[in-house]
Amino acid sequence: MTALRETFNEDAELYDRARPRYPPALVAELARVAGLGPDSRVLEIGPGTGQLTLPVAELGCHVTAVELGDAMAAVARRRLREHPRAEVRVAEFESWPLPEEPFDLVVCATAFHWIDPGVRMVKAARALRPGGRLALVRTEHVAGGTEEFFARVQECYERWDPATPPGLRPLPASQIPAGTAEAAGSPYFERVTAARFTQDITYSTDQYLDVLLTYSNHRALGEAARRGLLACIRNLVDNEFAGSVTKRYLHELVVATRVAE
Repeated sequence: MTALRETFNEDAELYDRARPRYPPALVAELARVAGLGPDSRVLEIGPGTGQLTLPVAELGCHVTAVELGDAMAAVARRRLREHPRAEVRVAEFESWPLPEEPFDLVVCATAFHWIDPGVRMVKAARALRPGGRLALVRTEHVAGGTEEFFARVQECYERWDPATPPGLRPLPASQIPAGTAEAAGSPYFERVTAARFTQDITYSTDQYLDVLLTYSNHRALGEAARRGLLACIRNLVDNEFAGSVTKRYLHELVVATRVAE
């Protein structure tokens, strides 16, 4: 897992350009539930290049973002340069020493699964004041958009990636289980809530291939297999879908309250 999570740092500019931003409604809900304002202290785990960090910083919060990759952190700092209350630290969250002053919010967007499961919940709890919030954002590709494309592209994956399950299809959002179990099962948190947001993004062929190259499983393929897979997908989008496909994302915001000691 460590090697895979480090692949994102290999091309931080591509990651920043290609990865989707979070829906404004999700950011607004996060701000509402966590009561964010100019005096709020926020710790972000794994900010990447700042897809969520920037809108949180725009609320005037004091943000400390802990990012494993130095290249990713450099891009995030550039995006945050107009927000002096936001800082990015290059460190592994699991070993990063927590400051003495606790945070009002610990947030992690589409990265919590990369953090050691034996550490993440307890350390997030230790970082928070009693009554503070833990907010986790999970992102899934779900059924919708150009559905015929996602059915047919399976042939490319089955040819070039032997780990692909046969007949794989995106599930409808309604069939994606809620991501509340870990927080609900933790003795450190209570009052777990979840809110869901979807967005459709239309990509040109090049834009869609760029998105794929930000996924760890695509980057982990051997060079020949990756070239073959991307060429197959390019041919399909260009020749059968007029150079454009739409992908539907599901973003789930899970918020839990730190138990008072």
